[in-house]
Amino acid sequence: MKVVPSRSSETPDAVPTRKPSSAMIEIDHVSQVFQTSARKDHLALSDISLTIEDGAFVSILGPSGCGKSTLLYIVGGFVSPTSGSARMKGKSIAGPGPDRGPVFQEFALFPWKSVLGNVMYGPRQQGVRAADAEAQSRALIEMVGLKGYENFYPKELSGGMKQRVALARTLAYHPEVLLMDEPFGALDAHTRTRLQNDLLNIWERDRKTVLFVTHSVEEAVFLSDKVVMMSRSPGRIRQVIDIDLPRPRRRTELLLDPRYQKYVVGIERMFDDGDEAGPGA
Repeated sequence: MKVVPSRSSETPDAVPTRKPSSAMIEIDHVSQVFQTSARKDHLALSDISLTIEDGAFVSILGPSGCGKSTLLYIVGGFVSPTSGSARMKGKSIAGPGPDRGPVFQEFALFPWKSVLGNVMYGPRQQGVRAADAEAQSRALIEMVGLKGYENFYPKELSGGMKQRVALARTLAYHPEVLLMDEPFGALDAHTRTRLQNDLLNIWERDRKTVLFVTHSVEEAVFLSDKVVMMSRSPGRIRQVIDIDLPRPRRRTELLLDPRYQKYVVGIERMFDDGDEAGPGA
């Protein structure tokens, strides 16, 4: 399935031109079995096949325990599938790599490093000269809205600020793919909304491929080109919904758009076991 994000005919100059479409991530008949503490097999994912195009923003949505995070970890190379394969740009994923940048709900910042030190860590590990790493990191810190906080430590930051640092630190690796596992799930509603807007602004700037796990239908519809709806455990792809809404997206405009409302209501209904119908076009 191809993902070509919609473009608003009224704002042709507001969005950079897309590169020719090509597969960035290919998931081919992936199943995952874990062994429980009672030494019984648990089927977490069953026969998942999905193609994600270069530069697309794709959200994975589904009930708790359906394997959303497991699928993300397989793409990240943190978990090897029991059967099937996952590829990035045609090459089998054999482990983690700097081409895939994870951003998790837990901020996982180094408490002994400042904001600048946390963001500089990746480039320095990659052998970038200190002066260049600092310049790049300061630019990223400004991009995520934390200019002036370079010398603060994680304990001095709010949850939303910590997540901004985590995003900047991941972007400092220059990954081709962002893997985001409920990155805003622990934040209050206002902070979550602000970070969603910030993430879209960053994505519009350089169009990295994003695979985004969430429990929120509204978040998935607002952010995504495509929403992958998964079934209850064992996780299977129940339906893939292409989100045909204009970009750049403005929340105040979308809330009044009947197409947005139709997507949200239709996908919410899919959470009911007895409703197999999708949201429609």
